[in-house]
Amino acid sequence: MVLLESEQFLTELTRLFQKCRTSGSVYITLKKYDGRTKPIPKKGTVEGFEPADNKCLLRATDGKKKISTVVSSKEVNKFQMAYSNLLRANMDGLKKRDKKNKTKKTKAAAAAAAAAPAAAATAATTAATTAATAAQ
Repeated sequence: MVLLESEQFLTELTRLFQKCRTSGSVYITLKKYDGRTKPIPKKGTVEGFEPADNKCLLRATDGKKKISTVVSSKEVNKFQMAYSNLLRANMDGLKKRDKKNKTKKTKAAAAAAAAAPAAAATAATTAATTAATAAQ
């Protein structure tokens, strides 16, 4: 994985989007980053480690090429504006998702069909009870 500066990350991300425009996907992850390069040991405490400030780690991959960057809290506003503009510019080729109205209609029709015999049986029972009380 290649750790890049913010501006270089955005240009490489643009290239990834252009490469995957016709077919393929770009996966982007974002998580809090405290500067650790080694995992936390299960027993004991980490000596001499103090996170300086809050940072974000962004990673992007197309399955073959991986890029990443670390954005500090001081430059997050500038980066977020450039990042959102990049996403708006490159997410115009998304396909509309097919809505599954048929399955919803089928389930509703099945529920209505199951409820109809029960309603008819209830109506018949009510009519029989009314007729029995009227005969007495």
